[in-house]
Amino acid sequence: MGFRSILTVLVVAACSLGAQVAIASGPEDLNDLAKARSGLVPHKALYDINLVATRSGSQIVNISGKMFYEWKPACGAWITDHRFNLFYEYADSPAMRITSDFSTYETYDGKNFSYSARRRRNGDLYEELRGQADLASTEPQALFSMPDGLTFNLSNKSMFPMTHTLHMIDHANKGKKIFNSAVFDGSDKDGPVEINALIGKSVNAMSIVEANEALDMGLINTPAWKARMAVFPMQNQEEAADYEMSLVFHENGVISDMLIEYDDFSVTQKLVALEKLDFVGCSQVEQGQKDQKN
Repeated sequence: MGFRSILTVLVVAACSLGAQVAIASGPEDLNDLAKARSGLVPHKALYDINLVATRSGSQIVNISGKMFYEWKPACGAWITDHRFNLFYEYADSPAMRITSDFSTYETYDGKNFSYSARRRRNGDLYEELRGQADLASTEPQALFSMPDGLTFNLSNKSMFPMTHTLHMIDHANKGKKIFNSAVFDGSDKDGPVEINALIGKSVNAMSIVEANEALDMGLINTPAWKARMAVFPMQNQEEAADYEMSLVFHENGVISDMLIEYDDFSVTQKLVALEKLDFVGCSQVEQGQKDQKN
């Protein structure tokens, strides 16, 4: 199994209730989201993932590994890259190593989204996903090219990950405690999810994160909030959440701490490295494309 990345998380989820939550459309709302967007800081981060609890009947003995995350704005869109390297140990079966690469491209207006994922088990490719989603059409949907023919109908009130992140930050800045939304992130074949979020009080992340030379503490010493999220599959309409998580998210888009709770085990994602990235302007991108052609 694999984990949704946390920034995909601060950016995923949904349910029938969430599907009724309109994406910001009024001038005031758009201005508020623009304000949230202006505070985001392009960065790359490394997290240690470790098992912290198991429930009765669980066959998992241990989980350990790392998750690399990179987020940066490009010409007209946000680009994210997530890479997992996880080692699973079981009581009654051989251990296995799961690696995965997951990348997304989301336009600034939150209407178009491209995604791709590759997952390997002990070095052997076992799943590949690729596709595009469009919320601008009269019939919004996500269309996979791999596997061919897999589609999901989306509500025009649905959100993609970065749009969801902006709404979370906006809600936190306004002191709003509850945020429910339908989110599609393309990370698996299960389709959109409902994320029910409870935003807590502001927190001093400097007291949570253990400083080291690989951490840019200037990105940690920023406004941050605790949050609790429950993620529900929209296709099955199950009453129980697929998983729940507690996290600390920052106004600049950084996730500094996370606990993910599944039915039979829980894992932590601890931030161990963090670095600010420079914005690559459109003129620089165009120049790079010309240089490649010459």
